[in-house]
This record gives sequence, structure tokens and C-alpha cells, in this order.
Amino acid sequence: MVGYGAHGAGDARGSQGSWGGAEAVPAVPPPPQAPPMPRWAPAAGPSLDEWLRTPRPEAGPGVWRYGHRPKPPEDPERLDDRQLLGGAALALLCGLLVWSLCFHDYIPTNWLVNWLTPDSWVPYPNRGVPGNPDAIAALAYFFYFLVAVLLAYVFGRLGHWGEVWRRYVRPRLTGPDGGPGRPAPAVPEGGPADPVLWPHLRAAGEHAAADRLTAEIHAGRMNDVDYVRIDRAWQSARTRPDRLPVFVEAVLGRGAAAFTHPSGARDLPVRAARHDLLTGQVRLGAAPDEDRNPYAYRGVSLALEPALLSTSLLVVGPSAAGKTSRVVRPVVESLALQALAGRAAVVAVGAAGAGLGPDDAYDVVIRLGHPDSAHDLDLYGGTDDPDEAAAVLAEALVGDAPGGAGLQGSEADTRRAATALAQLIGPYRTAHGRFPSVPELRELLDGVPVALAALRQACEAVGDGAALRELDARERQSGRPGDPGPLLADRIALLDRPAFAGFFDTSGTTRPFAMRDLEHPLRVRIDLPERGHAEASHLLARLLLAQFTTCARTRDERSLFACLVLDDAAHTLTPASVRAIQRLRTANAGVVLALRGLDEVPEPLRAAAVGAVGCRVVLSGVSTWDGEVFAQAWGREWVKTEDVTHNPDFSGGLLRRGVRGVRTLFTGVRATTKSVTVRTVQRERWSASDLAHKVPPGHAVVSLTTVRGEASPPILARLGE
Repeated sequence: MVGYGAHGAGDARGSQGSWGGAEAVPAVPPPPQAPPMPRWAPAAGPSLDEWLRTPRPEAGPGVWRYGHRPKPPEDPERLDDRQLLGGAALALLCGLLVWSLCFHDYIPTNWLVNWLTPDSWVPYPNRGVPGNPDAIAALAYFFYFLVAVLLAYVFGRLGHWGEVWRRYVRPRLTGPDGGPGRPAPAVPEGGPADPVLWPHLRAAGEHAAADRLTAEIHAGRMNDVDYVRIDRAWQSARTRPDRLPVFVEAVLGRGAAAFTHPSGARDLPVRAARHDLLTGQVRLGAAPDEDRNPYAYRGVSLALEPALLSTSLLVVGPSAAGKTSRVVRPVVESLALQALAGRAAVVAVGAAGAGLGPDDAYDVVIRLGHPDSAHDLDLYGGTDDPDEAAAVLAEALVGDAPGGAGLQGSEADTRRAATALAQLIGPYRTAHGRFPSVPELRELLDGVPVALAALRQACEAVGDGAALRELDARERQSGRPGDPGPLLADRIALLDRPAFAGFFDTSGTTRPFAMRDLEHPLRVRIDLPERGHAEASHLLARLLLAQFTTCARTRDERSLFACLVLDDAAHTLTPASVRAIQRLRTANAGVVLALRGLDEVPEPLRAAAVGAVGCRVVLSGVSTWDGEVFAQAWGREWVKTEDVTHNPDFSGGLLRRGVRGVRTLFTGVRATTKSVTVRTVQRERWSASDLAHKVPPGHAVVSLTTVRGEASPPILARLGE
């Protein structure tokens, strides 16, 4: 298989240079023709200057910050909708009734008007005193006006009309989403903090560069990816004063096309979700305004971002529940956009046709088992250390094998397998300067005499005594009870098939993709074979997960967020990988795991797998067995409950009891008294039964945690909004 060339590994550099690292602002080549502006999708959206000036106030974990309106503190005496509207309607009817009675003098009020009327206004025809009837009429109308105002005030207070206005009328006049909180003030146009004017460049004295970029915004030649990419390049350049001239020269020469991603792309060919690159968020859905949700999250939109994905994400839901289309695809799309801006690297793994985005949305597309694949995969992850390569490969080959003593036995088997592999691939690298290919490794694990003899002769030729001792140890252990060699040979045979004949090349003539290339903002999609190669797909998924968790923690460029997305993580998790996922938080990296059910994870690992990730999404349709694990992970909370008891009513005199007896005789229902007991008890936030039966289609229960430890309670969300 051929290497992946200019869009692939670390030696590939774009025309404008930087892969987005914090330490690299490239030299500026002669400016080539700027790439065409991307196609926007969805088409409807704000202009770039409006998008930049929109407020993004701080909010809780997972809250969509773009245009968010903070909610006022919760009122513990808040009336529910029915009680509020019913009380307001009753108060209105009572107020109208009292007003009608006053106006028609059923409630006598004329005496007060007469008492307030001056004697000089009263007409006395018999005495020839005309009086002032117009003034008396005006006084009467003014009096009734005061009565109407008083009644409106009194019954308005009784009926909570002000709350009706704040809850239902004012939000429709001021805009949707957010209730009666006031929106955060937008950045004023032309002010000193206007992001359209690039104030941080002007503060550093680079007015010419700021003017050029502002002109690009006003002319419509810059998009959100361009803005974030150039801003990242500026943040990198400002730390090294000697790089400022290079930055300014690039901006003046290329404008919005400066520091373009090595692929030349400035946007994705299509966007299926809503993104906010300034905060790095992708909109996941909306939390309905209902009592089941915490007050702070009712009616707000939910989003995912690297600060959350660094704690890793587990998505569980049956087929057709929307795992890929509503959760995985938006996350992959968001990370691909951030890669174009130089802030992330993403590897998306799924079956062919899984819907993870078109080919031209990626820099590298590897179709394992497909003869037309233009790119290859490094079986050893790009490492030169035989022990590291053996440990990762053993995790993929036998990490899921059941051990004789539970998880500890499985881990012991993995360590023995790693030792056996190191005893073969170490000497092979010493003798040939490379690791063995899949057929060669299978022959060595099978103990083929010709292959072992040839390897021994090659090691003797280079005169490496340590390699010969490794081979001697392997020959002594082979054939003993519990030797992992036969199992390893059977597992590696899954990749020694005609469909994979051109893959996993180790000859050195090509450069296959390796996880160590995630030092750069790459967009990689790996299509796993499924038809006829299900076991090989599971093995490769475990291999990719093991390689990623190993390489992500040893990266030099940790300013880039690195993420591995497994659209189907069935039979992928092992005890070692679960522990490794937890350690990714400090490496600015995370994984996204999608499962149809927790039965695709070994039973002893299910609780550990749910506890290892900080973000969990449970879609509708899960089983009660899966729901039980999540219910335990989310824990309990204190709630107030009401216990209602009905007891026979024996109160009253003889007549009252006789009437109750006659009613019981005819209706068959005994009269009872009701007593209510209010208690504070601990209750599961979401029970297993609720998760299995009370999550509507298209919804999910979501809990999110940031790398700083801020966590949200489980939230019922309507996905895709």
C-alpha cells in the first residue's frame, strides 16, 4: 500500500506551514492562489461579525454558551403552570365580578361619591342653584377608575398576574430560550473590545495586520474556521517576539487564507450540526422544561466540547436509536473543524458506510481490507521500541481472552503474551532493522522451524547476543502448558487473510499512518471490514484503542486535543484499556465509545467502564440491566415525598354517619379520611426502570463532567435540536 503523502504524517507540511502547534509559526513561501471559499451548510446563519459579537457567558458543564441567557436563581415557592394559570383566571373572573357589582351599585359605593362631592356642585332646582353636574360626573368616573385600578392591583396580586407576564409574555417578546433572565450584553460594534477589529493585534501595535483581517471580515472572505485558525497562530506567535514579523508578513500577504491547514481546506464540504468554534462547542440537543430536569438546565441547549471530551464519552443505545447520526457524527464533525483550525486531531473508526462524513472531509481515509484503499495502517503504531510494540499488540490480540482467574488472570495472560511477542519481534528488528510483517510474525508464533532458524542465523550474523538469548528463552517456553504462542498465532491469523494482503506493510518502502502522527492536526477515518471479518474488526479496534492510549500520553504537542472515536466499540474494552482511558484526562486527549448495549463489554468490566468515563449518553430503548449500571453510577439524591393514607371515616354524629352509610350502601365505596405525610428520602436520580421505559424516542439522558471536575446531573435531552 502507498503512503498517505502530503496529507498524512508529520513530514507533510502545508503551503502556509504550521500544523497548529504551540511552537511553530512557519516561514512564508510565495503566496499561491487562495483556495475557493467553502460551501456553507446549513445555509441559514449569522454573518461572521454577528457571530463574533454574540455574547457567550460562562455557564455550567454542557450548556450551549452561544447566545445563552443565564437563568435567575430558582424560586422554591414557584407555582406550577396549571396552578399559576388557573389562579390567574380565577382572580380575573372574581375581579370582573366585583367590578360589575360596584358599577351597577349592587355594592353601594355612591355614598362615597356623594360624600366627596362639594356642596357647591350639588344642584338645587327649587332654590335656583344650578350646581355643576359635569364636575360631579367627572368625579364619579374618576372614582370608578380608582376602584378599577384598586381591584386590578388587589386581584392581580392574588392571581400572580405579574408572574404570568414574566413567564409567558415577556419571553415571547424578547426572544426564545432562556425564560425571564436578561440576555448578556453583546459586544458593541466598533468598541475597543469588538472582536471584528482584532483588538489583541492592535494592542500589540500590529495595526496593519489587524486592518487587513478586519477588511477580510467585512468583505465576506473570512469564515469562522479562518478566524479561529489565525487567532491560534497569533497566540503562538506572540510568545516569541522573533516570530511576529513572520506572522504579520503571512497575514498581509494572504489575508484570511493565512496559515491554512496543510490539506488546503478552509471548511468541511458539509456541516450536519451546529458549531461554535470560538468555544469549541457542538450543539447536541435541548433539555425540555420539565420537572425531571434540574432547574438550571431546563429549556437550555446542550453541547459538547474538548473540555468535556477529555474525560471521554460513552454512548449506549440500541440500533437505530441515533448513536451515530445524533451524537457520534456531530462530535467527529466538530473535531474535524477544529483540526482545520489547528486545535485538534481526530481518528474516527467505524464500519464502511457508517455515516461518519464524506471522504473529502478527511486528510487520511484508510479502508482496511478494501483493495482500493490509498492509505495503510502501521500495525506497531509507529514505535521503535520492541517492548512497547509487543505490549500494545498483545493487548489487541489477547486482551479480551477470558483468564483463568477473572480479570487478574486475563491481565496475566496479556503480560505473558507481551513477553512472548517481545522475544520474537525484538530479535527480528535487531536482525532486519524493521518489525516482522503479519505473515512473518504468524510463522514465528507458530514455531515454524525454517522461520526460527532463519531468524537465528540473521541474529548470529549481526552478532547480537541479547537477541539470541531472547530466542533461546522463546524456544524453551514454547510447547509448555499455558504458553501463549498458539493463541497469539491463531489471533494474528485473523489478519493473515487475502483481504489484508496489501496492508500493514513493514518493508519501509511506504509510510503507513501511525498514531504517533497525532502530533499534527490530522483528520483520519478508518473503515473496518465487517462482512466476513467481524473478529478481525474487533481485533483492529482493540489495537487502535491501545495504540491511541499509549501514544496520546507520550505526545510532545499536547496543545492539540487528540480524540479517538469508535463508532462501534463492541468487544474493545479490556482491563488495561479502561485504566488507560482514565489517564487520558491529563494528556488533553479522550475517546468516544459507542455501544449498542453494555452486554458488549465483559460483565466484570461494565461498572468500571461506566465509571472510567466522565460523559455518558444513554439513549432511549436500553434494557433495564444496562439501566441498572447507569443508575448506580449516577447515584441518589434527597427528595421530598408524600405518603397518602386513607382510613375509614367514623367522625360526626348519628345523622352524618347515617348519611355516609346510605351512600356506602348505594355506591359500594366507604367514606374515608385522607392523611398526608411528607418525608425527605434518598431516591435514584434515574432508576433502571425509568431509563428503560420513560425516555421518549429521540431523547437521551446525558451527564457531563469537565477535566476540572465540574459535573452536571443526569439531564433528559431531546437530541438534534
